[in-house]
Amino acid sequence: MAALTSSNLSLTNTTIPKPIFPKTPFTTLLSLSSPKPSFSLLSLSSKPHIKPTSHFATVTRCSAASPGGRPEYVPNKISDPNYVRIFDTTLRDGEQSPGASMTPKQKLEIARHLARLGVDIIEAGFPAASNADLEAVKSIAIEVGNAVDEDGYVPVICGLSRCNKADIDAAWAAVKYAKRPRIHTFIATSEIHMEHKLNKTREEVVEIARKMVSYARSLGCDDVEFSPEDAGRSDRKFLYQILGEVIKAGATTLNIPDTVGYTVPFEFGQLIADIKANTPGIENVIISTHCQNDLGLSSANTVAGACAGARQLEVTINGIGERAGNASLEEVVMTIKCRGQSLGGLYTGIQTEHIVKASKMVAEYSGLLVQPHKAIVGANAFKHESGIHQHGMLKHKGTYEIMSPEDIGLQRADESGLVLGKLSGRHALQKRLEQLGYSFEGKELDDIFWRFKSVAEKKKHVLDEDIEALVIDELFQPDSVWSLGDLQVTCGTLGLSTATVKLVDVDGKEHVACSVGTGPVDSAYKAVDSIVKVPVTLLEYSLTGVTEGIDAIATTKVLVRGDDGFTTTQATTGEQIRRTFSGSGSEMDIVVSSVRAYVSALNKMLAYESKPSQKVPAENSYVSASDAVPAGSA
Repeated sequence: MAALTSSNLSLTNTTIPKPIFPKTPFTTLLSLSSPKPSFSLLSLSSKPHIKPTSHFATVTRCSAASPGGRPEYVPNKISDPNYVRIFDTTLRDGEQSPGASMTPKQKLEIARHLARLGVDIIEAGFPAASNADLEAVKSIAIEVGNAVDEDGYVPVICGLSRCNKADIDAAWAAVKYAKRPRIHTFIATSEIHMEHKLNKTREEVVEIARKMVSYARSLGCDDVEFSPEDAGRSDRKFLYQILGEVIKAGATTLNIPDTVGYTVPFEFGQLIADIKANTPGIENVIISTHCQNDLGLSSANTVAGACAGARQLEVTINGIGERAGNASLEEVVMTIKCRGQSLGGLYTGIQTEHIVKASKMVAEYSGLLVQPHKAIVGANAFKHESGIHQHGMLKHKGTYEIMSPEDIGLQRADESGLVLGKLSGRHALQKRLEQLGYSFEGKELDDIFWRFKSVAEKKKHVLDEDIEALVIDELFQPDSVWSLGDLQVTCGTLGLSTATVKLVDVDGKEHVACSVGTGPVDSAYKAVDSIVKVPVTLLEYSLTGVTEGIDAIATTKVLVRGDDGFTTTQATTGEQIRRTFSGSGSEMDIVVSSVRAYVSALNKMLAYESKPSQKVPAENSYVSASDAVPAGSA
């Protein structure tokens, strides 16, 4: 059995009496005398300790490169004991955030970028939720799951399922087209979940888990992940039992979720260490973590799990997910990159220079904004306003930055003296876009350029933030079922607010409507509704200025809910919920910005059922001739 030493955190093949997390400092008690569980921590006399190394004294910023290459992928083995697989669940758990619904095309775009990022496993969705979800996962499996690069890398494409045959069939139907497909199935194992949610005994839960893992393997899937939901509050001996049974049934990865974000780092690390030390057959599988952020400890718990022996870490871009979210990919990956040597030499295969682009893409597609002080990708993460800090930065950037912004793909403000304004041409704009990390040509560049010129006519200088707002507004919009043509509003204290709106449909036909309302935005939205004729409820509306000053570009975010249809199955509870859809728009005129955001949300909702064209690679050995999807179908 492999174990971790407390001195260097490196894996060995001998059993060490004292793992990195001592076994005596606490006991977790679960009381079932009341409807809600109660816990107490006993005997906190000792704490886990990591022996410092010389690395602390000599390295002050992140290293530029990983210590090793990506090992060849084998479902239940990793040839390099220091390599940590990154499992991204942005498109599954992340999309379960309220308002984070994405269209199939947007999911495909994010999956493509996750592959550029170098994610080992992409959990593309919950195929049993709806036909649209199944088709979206299938499209990702077909395209992204077969795009092998020159180094042989291609991400594993994973689909989530509950422990029942219908869910597993749906997951396999979606992911089997990938070169490396995986089914991820789960069932709750804590007393409170088994009693109040499942209404099943321990014996019944073990038998269901064993049978469903075996069934997933029988379909031809040789990569099956199993999760004991709410493992953080489950009885240890029961965990060892059920995990041992699913290993015998064919599971290749055991994911240990802190489903409600209850544990603290030394507890979660101890949980992983205990499972590693006591589960029969554990040497034949990969241990994974999945930490929720209810107490703000998800990233810390994830790193603690890695130190204790987990070699797959489940994360999301920007930390999005149910309730308070998940462990953040950028936080976990950059922690390992910056402090890997202090963590026993751990490293990942993530190409960190793509992190910022991934963050912006997910924020726009999901409608979930990143707070300015968010670690790694927040707007303030690399800004220095204090005079003392600025003085230190001018002397040496390492004084107040432990990593370089360029490491994550963030470019600093232009130091070439290039100032963009109304006299700037396409070449100057294209050059600045390249410096900001964007590459545009042809029609895309033309569209951005004319939006830029429209702003430059009204502002003396167009700042980087203005340019990025325009880029995001153009680049990350859903397919246009409707686009805004013209808008005219009359408002004020002398009469009713009136709006006239011209929308252009997908065939280029113009539609005009006029409406009155309580204000310019309300009247404009009512005019849009009278054209589109799809009943929706506006749930959220927010307006922010991109930069300082009266001439700032305004960015509007809205959240709408379709009143007819647009339902999905919630993975953990199985209940039917109505989807919500976000939209964004940027413009100097706040009413135009607001209408662009509203139309964007409507486009996302209307495009939700659309299916990208798919072509199954003929060489994919997982797809039989009868299952092959012809080009342009599905």
